[in-house]
Amino acid sequence: MADGIVLGYGDSPVALLPKFGNRHGLIAGATGTGKTVTLQRLAEGFSAIGTPVFLADVKGDLAGMSMPGGGNPKIEDRVAKLGIQDMEYAAAPVIFWDIYGEQGHPIRGTVSDMGPLLLSRLLNLNETQEGVINATFKAADDDGLLLLDLKDLRSMLGYMAEHAKEMQTQYGNITSASVGAVQRSLLTIEQQGADKFFGEPALKLTDLMRTSNNGKGHVSILAADKLMQSPRMYATFLLWLLSELFEELPEVGDLPQPKLVFIFDEAHLLFDDAPKALIEKVEQVVRLIRSKGVGVYFVTQNPLDVPETILGQLSNRVQHALRAFTPRDQKAVRTAAETFRPNPALNTEEVITQLQVGEALVSTLDETGTPTIVQRALIRPPGSRIGPVTPDERRGLIDHSPVQGLYEDTVDRESAFEMLQNRAEQASQQAAQQQPSEQRTYDQPTYRSARANPRPGVAASVATSVLKSAGSQLGRSLVRGLLGSLFKGR
Repeated sequence: MADGIVLGYGDSPVALLPKFGNRHGLIAGATGTGKTVTLQRLAEGFSAIGTPVFLADVKGDLAGMSMPGGGNPKIEDRVAKLGIQDMEYAAAPVIFWDIYGEQGHPIRGTVSDMGPLLLSRLLNLNETQEGVINATFKAADDDGLLLLDLKDLRSMLGYMAEHAKEMQTQYGNITSASVGAVQRSLLTIEQQGADKFFGEPALKLTDLMRTSNNGKGHVSILAADKLMQSPRMYATFLLWLLSELFEELPEVGDLPQPKLVFIFDEAHLLFDDAPKALIEKVEQVVRLIRSKGVGVYFVTQNPLDVPETILGQLSNRVQHALRAFTPRDQKAVRTAAETFRPNPALNTEEVITQLQVGEALVSTLDETGTPTIVQRALIRPPGSRIGPVTPDERRGLIDHSPVQGLYEDTVDRESAFEMLQNRAEQASQQAAQQQPSEQRTYDQPTYRSARANPRPGVAASVATSVLKSAGSQLGRSLVRGLLGSLFKGR
């Protein structure tokens, strides 16, 4: 099986067929066994055939993909050992991204886009507090109020607390204590840098799906070394991005190659302490997103880090060495061995613990879509640089990037914060105007419930603003998808 993206060499070349690149995959193995090089080779291979790739650089050593390789004695020794005749040292077209805007272009999304489910996960809320977030989003969505940044969400939470009695029938019980706890959680993630992410201009997915002038797919590399200091934010951000892809991309069926390959490094962070409901949603998205031409690849130390329901959907497997020092390690080795199609010439369970650095057990799909028998293979080295880039090299690439200037300046348009502020001012003015007449007719009081009084800001000015800022929305209510993100452009 020499056609496709050659991953390594065993008894014969082991390759991944592009038409099955959207069948997802797994790269697993203990620290220091060669996962990063395999990941780089995979991303480089997809880029070479014109498929864009998105990946997170958690250690800073994938940025070297932007520079040609060569001059590395270990790599040249492996090339000679494998007898590779067509080795070409070349850079991949790379776009650097960074939530904090320090090592790449800023990458942003809105609170409304993220939705209540993922935001509750990010804030680490309990069930009661999650209910408050759900009610807050529902109230905002019902009235077409866009929550763009954290100040919008804070103002909406304050509005919910202030009008809790009026809203109890429609949205349930909203207590000041629960709202206060959510507000404190917002302060925590703001201190971790979430305020850099929430806002506009929001990322356009088309900017992750670019190809270069020579037909190669751009590799979007997210600088995640700083982001990894907040693991929950890292995991939630990647899930948000996956949900955006799922909601926005159209169904395409089977393609000659994926439209985009999405790589989750440190995949265990996606599932650690995740509620069952969220894992079920992720499983559903992973299962369905392949029909939209997106391949999802998980990279982790232990295959047990990935829930079994998701693990069963990962058809392309690269298993580096595992250690078997503890009962859990031994279970991981057995699990990994059992997921491969057996090779009569290999004792898979035994070989997993004997693999050298750069070696792996590999199984992909053949022409019929059937898993190939597992092979012990030496991974083909990438043609781009292995390791980091210098600050000057990074800056030069950012300055000449195809998205330079599109995301650097923030935009703060009218949204929930401004609309609710206007409503408060209008209510204050109305109260001031009514006060003299009320004093003249104090002997004939009129009681009017707040709920019976039309809400001017939400019913009129809000709808007008939403139609201006999101012209694709039909009606006033905002509609959400599987992971709670907005349906946009539908």
